[in-house]
Amino acid sequence: MSDRVSFGYESVPLSDKQAMVDDVFSSVARRYDLMNDLMSGGLHRAWKAALVSALNPPKRGRPWRLVDVAGGTGDIAFRVAERSEGHANITVADINEAMLDVGRARAEKPGLSNIAFVEANAEELPFDDSSFDAYTIAFGIRNVPRIEAAIAEAFRVLEPGGRFLCLEFSAVDVPMLDRLYDTYSFRVIPLLGRAVAGDAESYRYLVESIRTFPNQERFATMIRAAGFQRVTYRNLSGGIAALHSGWKL
Repeated sequence: MSDRVSFGYESVPLSDKQAMVDDVFSSVARRYDLMNDLMSGGLHRAWKAALVSALNPPKRGRPWRLVDVAGGTGDIAFRVAERSEGHANITVADINEAMLDVGRARAEKPGLSNIAFVEANAEELPFDDSSFDAYTIAFGIRNVPRIEAAIAEAFRVLEPGGRFLCLEFSAVDVPMLDRLYDTYSFRVIPLLGRAVAGDAESYRYLVESIRTFPNQERFATMIRAAGFQRVTYRNLSGGIAALHSGWKL
């Protein structure tokens, strides 16, 4: 196995990537949700709604357990809590404390007591085998140094019958949209990052990390290799994002 991985378009030592990613998210944490709105024109809300609809958390029955990985600011967790009418027990796991601090502050306002925020590495989750009914990760897995390790951990912590859902930027499959998207991504998003978050370089990395992430089919193959079955994906907005699903059977 190579000891070098991509950090955007850069090749860096595997041992260095996590710290570099941490620096990016520590820098952008305060403005992360606002920047998501600005960069996507609000589309990220529809994409996250699609994830929660696919998840379809139950509103009754035995306590239902979700782990949302790399979900520090709580965006997915709050949506699931609302959709489940408070029935879900949700654990938000994120390696970045600054992102978790944003999530904890947001959770205090509506008084949500069924969401726990835990500092955790997606590659080595501090949870027992078969601990959760569902695992979600939204726009986070491409920043993990060892993606295969994160998917393997997802499989481990899910109970039999559990579901894996990953929402991530992907490969545009609409002619002309890909060129427009590239122009917007590389010319506009770093400028937005500088103006709103005071950090163009972090957003340049985030754009580059999308381009180096495996496309829809390759990522689906990685999910199957971890042991998941009935693996499918759904393109959103012409493939700008994709929602991958797999089951531990």
